[in-house]
Amino acid sequence: MGDRSQPPSPRFPHGSTPTLSTLTLLLLFCGQAHSQCKILRCNAEYVSSTLSLREGASSGTPRGGGRGGLASSGLCRALRSYALCTRRTARTCRGDLAFHSAVHGIEDLMIQHNCSRQGPTAPPPARGPALPGAGSDPCDYEARFSRLHGRAPGFLHCASFGDPHVRSFHHHFHTCRVQGAWPLLDNDFLFVQATSSPVASGANATTTRKITIIFKNMQECIDQKVYQAEVDNLPAAFEDGSINGGDRPGGSSLSIQTANPGNHVEIRAAYIGTTIIIRQTAGQLSFSIRVAEDVARAFSAEQDLQLCVGGCPPSQRLSRSERNRRGAIAIDTARRLCKEGLPVEDAYFQSCVFDVSVSGDPNFTVAAQTALDDARGRGWCEKTQCCAKENRRDKGDGRDNYTHLEQEATVQG
Repeated sequence: MGDRSQPPSPRFPHGSTPTLSTLTLLLLFCGQAHSQCKILRCNAEYVSSTLSLREGASSGTPRGGGRGGLASSGLCRALRSYALCTRRTARTCRGDLAFHSAVHGIEDLMIQHNCSRQGPTAPPPARGPALPGAGSDPCDYEARFSRLHGRAPGFLHCASFGDPHVRSFHHHFHTCRVQGAWPLLDNDFLFVQATSSPVASGANATTTRKITIIFKNMQECIDQKVYQAEVDNLPAAFEDGSINGGDRPGGSSLSIQTANPGNHVEIRAAYIGTTIIIRQTAGQLSFSIRVAEDVARAFSAEQDLQLCVGGCPPSQRLSRSERNRRGAIAIDTARRLCKEGLPVEDAYFQSCVFDVSVSGDPNFTVAAQTALDDARGRGWCEKTQCCAKENRRDKGDGRDNYTHLEQEATVQG
């Protein structure tokens, strides 16, 4: 999987990657920066400012469409900002390998992409919003909320797993054909993007191959942090090599843990009452989040495309006829395999049957089982009747919601 202290190199025009003297040197040794040297912050700000450019180059379809290729003007602005940041921290970074590698790498990239030294720079990252009632514990969301309201806060759960199946905050299940990069979350505190590709050549079903998470600057709590996971590369650190929120007083309120390196990562953001789990099973990535309600709802009208909020757009949901096409494994065989770990025929079971049938890989049963386990762990499901109980609510149209989900949600999604 490579050195986990090094962020993956961005992709550039025509599919080429920078040479060793450019991006590889740019972020090399970034996890070993001196404590007073702020090069890690410079690295994080550069990664964040070029995220949309890199996704456009690698997928060609950022957020479900839009421009492809790398905008060199945007890259030049980001590089000038990066160079300015390194100059500001130069005095405290003397002798630091990460700092000197970054300086030389920036110079190489500016030459490679014909960037002038003078010109506009990327806008600085916002300092970040503050949740009300900071008081004496500004970076402990649950304690702050309880003190203000006299009760525990409410939480929402969202998950994406398998081909992929998205369970939204509103308990809707969709099976999506989304290809390229799509946002799962986009609010004032978090940005989460999943990048998917077809399970096989010509297939409508896709699987998630990459997940990018940005924890935005938050007052005195954390520096902006970027986490990126890809299939066969689940680092136990942020892209700048750190494992917490940085040098601010509440930096420890953001942390990364792993109980199964390479297959499972848990990120806890106590300052916003959020826990994120990323898993790798059957050559795909699964995502699960438990987030405070007011954090999940802190977004503007321009941030309306969020799969965790609205589910998959109707045009991106697999239809019943597409779901019923002959797969690599017979439906009866897939049902038998899924039944072993999912005895209740709920939305997770139906998702499992679809995944195993289409992919032909029995390991997809694990993706559905762990998604259900994560939902239970987040407090949304109870014992073995998780979705059977939750989904069997009268829809007012002569069908209960479980049947509705099986025929429409888990078939489309």
